[in-house]
Amino acid sequence: MPLIDMPLEKLYQFEGLNERPADMEEYWDRAIAEMEALGTGCELIPAGFQIPGAECFELYFTGVGGARIHGRLARPKRQAGVRHPGVCIFHGYSGSGGSFSGLLRWVAAGFVAVNLDCRGQAGKSEDIVPVRGNTLHGQIIRGLADPDPDKLYFRNVFLDTAQLARIVMAMDDVDETRVCATGGSQGGGLTLACAALTPTLFRAAPMMPFLCDYRRVWEMDLDVHAYSELREFFRYTDPRHEHETEYFTKLGYIDNQHLAHRIRAEVKMFTGLMDNICPPSTQFAAYNKITAKKSVVIYPDFAHEGYPESDDLCMSFFLKD
Repeated sequence: MPLIDMPLEKLYQFEGLNERPADMEEYWDRAIAEMEALGTGCELIPAGFQIPGAECFELYFTGVGGARIHGRLARPKRQAGVRHPGVCIFHGYSGSGGSFSGLLRWVAAGFVAVNLDCRGQAGKSEDIVPVRGNTLHGQIIRGLADPDPDKLYFRNVFLDTAQLARIVMAMDDVDETRVCATGGSQGGGLTLACAALTPTLFRAAPMMPFLCDYRRVWEMDLDVHAYSELREFFRYTDPRHEHETEYFTKLGYIDNQHLAHRIRAEVKMFTGLMDNICPPSTQFAAYNKITAKKSVVIYPDFAHEGYPESDDLCMSFFLKD
């Protein structure tokens, strides 16, 4: 089989390359406290789309920085005293949470299902935090040139995922001990972040996770496609790479490999060994730092694409006792 990255046995040993900020733990402890101070309140507006046996709502909450964050919620018809498992679903880069119909397979399995529109991407969530520096293309670099690392775009999105999980856990028809998270690509990275920032999350199923080990992406010359903004950032902002270590260290705040040790949920990761968008080694840089119970489903011949039966495996994983 051809390889675009390390052999599988090396992937299980890879510890990552991207710089880790010295105050990583303090940074995220402070961020979580800011998010938790907002509480678990939300607004549920009955959606125009409804279907027998389910209830569908537009969901809104106020995230860090005052942004109005949008998602969609679908749940089984409420019955007194019945509590359901929950699932938070995160979308790919530049997209949106999608349709209510996409949530209904989870409702059919008995879940309260929610998705999230990431700030400033294709959905309805606001991105209102002002930043200094280049914002021409992409959100990994949003806030990277700002002196305040709290202005990093993905700091706030990571916090949105954790706030959403807490909102779901607080719902009176949800079993707060069985709330899960999943998503692919950016959604896979956000699944890892949600699990890291939500210690009571039950299970997490990241698929081909993005937002892991930016330095490794750079050294593989794969700062194209989803990571192309890194190349553009240096060309525009630091053309002689005089501040390269400083910038990669700042990116370390939003690198899932440096958050992975916080994960307490059981994790099942899905990885294609021919992925040249989110290379397998970057995914394993995060996976190998997870100390909770974990497993990985390998697709040797698959790239950054849908994986056969992965949805079935994910749902079975979330349903098992």
